[in-house]
Amino acid sequence: MISQFFILSPRGDSIVTKDYRGDVVRGTAEIFFRKLKGWPSGNPPPIFNVEGVHFLHIKRGGLFFVCTTKFNVQPTTVLELLVRIAALCKDYCGTLSEETIRRNFVLVYELLDEVIDFGYAQTTSTQTLKAYIHNEPVVVAPLETQAVKTNVLLRLGTNEKRTERGGGLPNPTCFHVEGPCGMYDS
Repeated sequence: MISQFFILSPRGDSIVTKDYRGDVVRGTAEIFFRKLKGWPSGNPPPIFNVEGVHFLHIKRGGLFFVCTTKFNVQPTTVLELLVRIAALCKDYCGTLSEETIRRNFVLVYELLDEVIDFGYAQTTSTQTLKAYIHNEPVVVAPLETQAVKTNVLLRLGTNEKRTERGGGLPNPTCFHVEGPCGMYDS
């Protein structure tokens, strides 16, 4: 039985916070992140206790998925729940990143409402949850794709032709029904 669930960014910002039981003080995300960053070896164990509150966490996609509890729970069960929640977020949102979670926070909260009920895990099957999840994900393009699109749009807007390509990349060609369009030709 878990008391709280939250997803933290690498900087310690709370992206998603859910309090299921109300038996743990607010501000545990800050307590967790301070303890995490102040750990002597720099790599804390996945389970630790601070003043009677057990913190269980995993790191996926640069994000911290964390559960807190005051009860004596089986740690592997809670860690497996965290792994499955991270997998569900990736299944529904496409990628697992801070930007994806921020843009799809309504979907993530809907997933949490179906997966955990009053601190108890219910179902974590993507196929089973399809019948209950009604929000559509907001698609977030990977950073590399966004940078390439921006670069192409800037070049198209200035009608500038590049004679050299950096990084040893091959010269791509667009193909349409009529044949190559020569958009990237030098």
